[in-house]
Amino acid sequence: MPNDCSNRFGWAGALKRDVYAIYLAARDPRVPWDAKVIAFFVVGYVLSPIDLIPDFVPVLGYGDDLIVVSLGSLAVMQLIPPGIMAEHRATAETALEWPVSRGAGALIVLIGLASIAIAASFGYRVL
Repeated sequence: MPNDCSNRFGWAGALKRDVYAIYLAARDPRVPWDAKVIAFFVVGYVLSPIDLIPDFVPVLGYGDDLIVVSLGSLAVMQLIPPGIMAEHRATAETALEWPVSRGAGALIVLIGLASIAIAASFGYRVL
């Protein structure tokens, strides 16, 4: 059963589809390197538990995510040739699930643990 982004989720589903299409395009050798760099940061921001503004802050928490992902996605899509982007959108539209990367998950956990260790060290020195 393909994801029906346009009916069930509206623009949010289309944005989710486009982020997945950007992920796929970033792995395509036909895509220019500058688009791959921006795509890496956009997809990394989406998957990262670390935000500019924490999500529990009313309105602003999810607002920064929406702005960063929307503007980053637009920038990447301007750099990727339209035919290649259409190919990856079609693939993303029919994808049943997002890929799982244990390596990326481990990296995110390590970054989180390092952040906690740095914050604890700083807090210990201050107190």
